[in-house]
This record gives sequence, structure tokens and C-alpha cells, in this order.
Amino acid sequence: MTDVAGELEGAGVGAGGSGLWGQRDFVLLWSGQTVSEMGSAVTQVALPLVAVVVLEASTFQVGLLTAAATLAFALIALPAGALVDRGSKRSIMIVCDVLRLLIIGSVPLAAAFGALTMAQLYVVAVAAGVCTVFFDVSYQSYVPSLVRPDLRMDANGKLGTTQAFAQLGGPGLGGGLFAAFGAAGAMTADALSYAVSVLSLSGIRTREVPPPARREGETLRSRIAEGLRFVAGHRILRMVVACTATANLFSGMTSALAMVFLVRVLHVAPALTGLIMAASALGGIAGGVFAGRLARWIGSARIIWVSMLVFSAPQVVAVAAWRGWGVLLFPLGWAVAYFSGMVYNVAQLSYRQSVTPPELMGRMNAAVRWVVWGTLPLGGVLGGALGTLIGVRPTLWLAAVGTWAAGWFVFFSPLRHLRDVPQPTPTPVAPS
Repeated sequence: MTDVAGELEGAGVGAGGSGLWGQRDFVLLWSGQTVSEMGSAVTQVALPLVAVVVLEASTFQVGLLTAAATLAFALIALPAGALVDRGSKRSIMIVCDVLRLLIIGSVPLAAAFGALTMAQLYVVAVAAGVCTVFFDVSYQSYVPSLVRPDLRMDANGKLGTTQAFAQLGGPGLGGGLFAAFGAAGAMTADALSYAVSVLSLSGIRTREVPPPARREGETLRSRIAEGLRFVAGHRILRMVVACTATANLFSGMTSALAMVFLVRVLHVAPALTGLIMAASALGGIAGGVFAGRLARWIGSARIIWVSMLVFSAPQVVAVAAWRGWGVLLFPLGWAVAYFSGMVYNVAQLSYRQSVTPPELMGRMNAAVRWVVWGTLPLGGVLGGALGTLIGVRPTLWLAAVGTWAAGWFVFFSPLRHLRDVPQPTPTPVAPS
């Protein structure tokens, strides 16, 4: 996601220092992540297009390719967190970007020599997914090393806006690159995006606090268990995970039926569905831009449950859409959902970073992701089943109410009694 210059006048300015625009190392991280996120969004479109257009893959093969791209999150998120906590997060991110450059770059190279196969695309999808897991866990855990506690909400908002912008513009860019330059051009553009990210990360000067020495008898399994115990044993984190996982379950139901609802119930022309979805994603960009300002106004802790129970409530209007002009209610409701979801994600991530000891940061982020992402595919299956049994619109009503009701997990927790997230004492960092 990209930010609009001056979107928050004075945003992120804390006592004793300048705002994020004056934080050179964060700007480098953010710039590299912006390019990399856009490249990844291009691949989400370009890789299946390569399979369909170049290799004439079947529907089942394309489905397997899509599944292969997300397989790594379920399989290696937990060990990735344990390994990230043992090493330099910046170095891990650089290695991941170099590997993704080579992995993605192998596709246009093989295509140029007429040697591209579906087997290679499967390997590329899985391998790139593994690198993405390590990169994502590392950069979420790296932000506290670069940014003062009072600036983390704004930092996460900017990084979140990048993701939303990539979701908005990436698919269209991927399709445009494919149309203009073919499969090789689209995949080459993604590979080069990782090179830009490597250059940005290499320019960061701030040194990380080294991880603690390895304890006697410590194993990978014990480190993973330690991260899980920390999340499960923390009263508020436990409720945040329950809220996010539940919301993702019902969001998965909604995502599974969105196109069916638009095309078969509202009779929207297939060519217009992409425009409607893109318009909805604008809500996510707005959420990332204004998350910091809203947190300062409402409270950086209170905003977590307010975003779920107050901001997200109007999303139900999407299900009330009808044929004709009533179709506009759908992107309006989805834009509200994207907005509230982005504000919630920025706030709860900032909270997690504030309450987690540095030596557990990677394992905490990995444990949370492992749980909350695991409910998304389950929601997709449940949505398809219920849509068949009780109908598309009734299932969407259930999903909308369920997504909103997930906010009660965080409301009925100690978080309800806090206005702001307790700020830890900043750890001094030294330039290299």
C-alpha cells in the first residue's frame, strides 16, 4: 500500500523525536515492502495465468496450484517463528527476498527455453510460499526494533496500507503486464520487485538486539511450545486470537460466496465484478491511513474492540443489496468491512508487539498467524456447504453477523478497561 503525503498531519510524532517520515530505516523497510507486496500481488494473478494460458492446465491443476501457494502457512509457520527468534530478522528477510527472486525468476527463464512444466509451477508456488512465511514473520517482528513504541501504530498502519493497496492494484497490474509483455514479462516484474526490496533492506543501519544465548537442552519443539504457551497464557492475547480466528472463519464464508452472490443473485455482469471488488478495497486503504489518528482519538487499546463492534456494524448492508442500483450496497458494505478490518489489524498487531518480549516476538507472531489463518479455508468450505443447503443470501447474513459478533471476545476481556496500550520502555538501538 502506498501512503498519501501528509495523510496524517503530524502523524506519529512522539515526544523527543520526529515522526516516521524522519525515520530513515523505517522508510527503507516500508519502501522495500511496498514494492515487494505489489510484486507478490502480481504473481497471484500471473502464476495461474501462466498455468492456464501457457501450459493449458485443467481447472483441477489450477486449484492445486492455488492451494500450493498457501500450504506453507499451515505447515511451517510455527517452526518459522522459532527460527526467526534465533537469528537476525533483517538477514532472514534479505535471504528470503534473494531466494524469491531466483524462484520466481526461474519461471520466465524456463518459459524462454520451452522447458516450463506444471511440476515446476507447483515447486515455485510452495518454495515461494515458504520464503513468504519466513519474511512475513520476520518483518512483523522487526518493526519494534526500528520504531519507538509511540510510533508503532502509525508504522503498522503504513505497512497495512501497502498491503491493501497491493490487493487493490496488484491483480489489475498483473493482468496488464501479462497482456502487454506475456507470461515472462509479468513474472520478471515480480522477480525484480524482490531485488528492490533487497536493496532497501541492505541500506538499513539500525542493529538488532542479539537473541539470548541458547539454553541447555533447548530444542526446536520446546521453543515452539514456549511461543504457544505465551499466547495461550496471556489473557488479552488469547482473546485477540479468538476474535481474529472467528472473524476469519466467517470472512472465509463471505469470500467463498461473494462472486456467486454478485453474478447469480444480483445478476452483475462478470466483467464488472472486478471493479466492484476493487472499489471495496478502497476501504482497506482508508483504514490503514487513518488507523493511527483514530487510535489517538479513541485510545490505542479501546480501538481494538471499537473497530470490531462499532466500525464494522454497517457491513451488513452488503447482504441487503438488490438488483439494479441496489448493487451499490455491496461495495459499500465490503468497504466498511475492509476499513474496520484494517483498523483492527493495525491496532491488535501494535498491541501484540507492545506486550511481547523481544525474544518471543517471532514465535508469538507465528503462533497467532498459524491459528487465525487456519480458519480461513475452513470458512470457505463451510460457506459453500451452507450456501448449498440454506441459500446464498441467508448464509451471507449469518457470515456478516458472525464477523461482527467476533468482537465480543475482545470486549469481554481486560482490554475493555484500558484506553491505551501500556508502552514498554524503549530499548536503545545503535546505528551500525
